[in-house]
Amino acid sequence: MTKPSPPSEPSDAATPAVKPRPGWHLHRRLYDWVLHWADTPYGAPALFLLSFAESSFFPIPPDVLLIALVLGARKRWFKFAAICTAGSVIGGIAGYYIGIALMDTVGRPIIDFYHAREHWDKVHRLYTEYGVWIVFVAAFTPIPYKVFTIASGAFELNLPAFCVVSAVGRGARFFIVATLLYLFGPPMKRFIDKYFDWLALAFVVLLVGGFVAIKFVSTGE
Repeated sequence: MTKPSPPSEPSDAATPAVKPRPGWHLHRRLYDWVLHWADTPYGAPALFLLSFAESSFFPIPPDVLLIALVLGARKRWFKFAAICTAGSVIGGIAGYYIGIALMDTVGRPIIDFYHAREHWDKVHRLYTEYGVWIVFVAAFTPIPYKVFTIASGAFELNLPAFCVVSAVGRGARFFIVATLLYLFGPPMKRFIDKYFDWLALAFVVLLVGGFVAIKFVSTGE
């Protein structure tokens, strides 16, 4: 696989001394804007579009709207999880295309926006060492998935394998969340909000440990 050069660093002279941007407030406004779609007749289409956009450039994860929609219509949990998964996987393919065909014009500004430039070489090493499995980790956990969809295209990861792993990782994440909300309702929402990062990390640790155990048993070492 070819290794794209990391985005160029801006010169110090071109960086004026300005006050920090109120990024938290912008993030909060985006969060509230996403959440308001749950109270409209367009909740399901908005969920699809949000899932699509989040996989390539948008900062707010679709879990926010997924949780609100499932709590508002718990019998439709499967439909909402399926919509969220489909939108995210298709959006991931769009991110892959950005990386492989539009890296200079579109991909690098997105990477810069998420301050991932300094981690570009590390991401490349992860792809070299783990291949599609690093995409699964990004798809399931709170790691910015969009950075890895773009990187998958930039590093020319096998597209069918990328799609399969993305579908499994994103599907596992969204269906687990929707299932728990369907079964336990609002108390589970509070639990997910508080412990989601730790739960996702624990799942990945168990998954990797399972593969290590299988390899150990199969080799007889």
